[in-house]
Amino acid sequence: MAGVLNFTPTPVFRPLSSRRTPTSRFSIKSSSNFSETPLTSTSVSTKEEPNLGSSTSTLTFSPPPNFKPPEPKRFSIRPDKVLDILAASLALIFRLGTGALVSGYSASFVPKNEFPSDQYALEIAGYKVKETSKLGPRPEKPIEIYEFESCPFCRKVREIVAVLDLDVLFYPCPRNGPNFRRKVAEIGGKQQFPYMVDPNTGVAMYESDDIIKYLVGKYGDGNIPFMLSLGLLTTLTAGFAMIGRMGKGSSYSPSKMPPKALEIWAYEPSPFCKVVREVLVELELPHLLRSCARGSPKRQELYQKVGHFQKIQIPGCKCLRAQR
Repeated sequence: MAGVLNFTPTPVFRPLSSRRTPTSRFSIKSSSNFSETPLTSTSVSTKEEPNLGSSTSTLTFSPPPNFKPPEPKRFSIRPDKVLDILAASLALIFRLGTGALVSGYSASFVPKNEFPSDQYALEIAGYKVKETSKLGPRPEKPIEIYEFESCPFCRKVREIVAVLDLDVLFYPCPRNGPNFRRKVAEIGGKQQFPYMVDPNTGVAMYESDDIIKYLVGKYGDGNIPFMLSLGLLTTLTAGFAMIGRMGKGSSYSPSKMPPKALEIWAYEPSPFCKVVREVLVELELPHLLRSCARGSPKRQELYQKVGHFQKIQIPGCKCLRAQR
């Protein structure tokens, strides 16, 4: 099912030029069919009707009358979510913060007055913390991973995604999910998770350890982080890390499939991000995760978008204040 909405610009769409502008028509198309290729922005096209003697002009977009932007708020945890955040924080202990730092992470202190004001950085006692990392080759297209929360094998893969600072298109596969569990069986031959597809190379595989080895070899320096190289101990601690959440993010809740994948800026070890992703998985909502652990250059990108770093950004939706 698809729909087309056509409308003629009102005075809020004001031309930069004082000249008379040609009549323009805006066309916005929407579809209920989900596309596996996520779009990063809504497509808006303009068509000019013939008008002799007129010239092309540029339109600017202004907020509606009486619009008031939301007031920035200091970081805080909603009172009814305190226990959820504390429970999600247990993973930091069991996994020793694996995935919180990007590969090759390093930090140095720079006097505040010597640090660019438009650059993201933590501030401590009059100093800015300059963070850098060493990233491997970047995939042209996002890696695709089918997985779900409360699976220790899936968690291991999400941690290496954070370490390598990869953008990943996640297809959630909660129990009784009607969509992507079935798809994994069709394309891979069995319902086993995690399941990875790399559209850049055509490689597809099961088994968390094999996926980790492939990703560090293709998009990292070839070295598997210590906490991901301990075999059975890695799997056990990944399982213990989920005790506090009691299976959250593992069972399907009825939902409506979005016309395109959501986009979320987050990273695996953050308890604030964890509670949000649990809901995404339970609703079986595909989402493009822009991984941004400490040392990620994408932190600067997010800082430029929203002016601070305390939000998970989901274009087209209300932002969820859940990341730090």
